[in-house]
Amino acid sequence: MRREYSDIIIRPIISEKSMNLRAEREYVFEVDKNANKEQIKEAVEKLFNVKVERVNTLIVKPKPKRDLRRGYMAREGFTKEWKKAIVKLAEGYTIKELQA
Repeated sequence: MRREYSDIIIRPIISEKSMNLRAEREYVFEVDKNANKEQIKEAVEKLFNVKVERVNTLIVKPKPKRDLRRGYMAREGFTKEWKKAIVKLAEGYTIKELQA
């Protein structure tokens, strides 16, 4: 079954660290947990019309979380586990849609 490219790339990650990586032509995305590096590379190249040099991926582990708004009935749980991809573009390419 062929998945759509927009199903593989969920959203760009906008943080101070990811913005600093853009000077080195590296962009950070939340991606589908089942996508491999080749699928992520192909999706970025097709969605943004760029050439990808390399893709690094990592699983962001869940972190403990407490909801204290309920006072003595504080709910405890975890954030969700998700996959992050750091995509380095070839020389001369940028993603204009993500420029701040």
